[in-house]
Amino acid sequence: MSQAVNRVFQWIWRSIPRLAILFVLVLSLPRLLTGLYALNRIYETGDSPHKRVAIVFGAGLRRDGTPTAILRDRVETAVNLYSSGKVEKILMSGDNRFDDYNEPEAMRQYALSLGIPAQAIALDYAGRRTYDTCYRAKAIFGVESALLVSQKFHLPRALFLCNTLGLESDGVEANQRRYRRVSLLLWNLREQLATVGAFLDVYISNPLPVLGDPEPLFVD
Repeated sequence: MSQAVNRVFQWIWRSIPRLAILFVLVLSLPRLLTGLYALNRIYETGDSPHKRVAIVFGAGLRRDGTPTAILRDRVETAVNLYSSGKVEKILMSGDNRFDDYNEPEAMRQYALSLGIPAQAIALDYAGRRTYDTCYRAKAIFGVESALLVSQKFHLPRALFLCNTLGLESDGVEANQRRYRRVSLLLWNLREQLATVGAFLDVYISNPLPVLGDPEPLFVD
């Protein structure tokens, strides 16, 4: 009995390096693939193509309900796209599950303070995740093609999800300021896990986000 137990422990001990390598591959391969996928699909504001819609993804609010620095950068970039004639409408998508937490409205208020007209803004209150935002942009708002506005660490996942879900997209970097190294490290670590989740969503689970009646942005 003891010899059998010893053999089991020896097998487990020998398997640890292989399992560790497999774990690293599972975490890193999706991020590598989305990074390669996004290589020629990410632009700066001035070089971006023209599309009718820019989609801004939520990125958290401060305690006073105003956008975080990273979210302000996204809104500012979208406003610049609109002001330069690159887009006709901005779809601001974020979380609004709680009465005291309203990402889309906070984005709208900030955009209005930057001088953008209210009629250029549409709000998606059920963009709880990047997957949900991409899915709803097409299914609810009728968006077929868009510029995705986010930071460079997030754009590969967003581009992969939107394009895979049938929304033809290019990305625009929203890096308006220098971020702290600690923050960048945490965001990139989060992206490792979130990108694995994105692959599971697209190829295995195919979850349905919150849906509702169509709200097309354009009536042509």
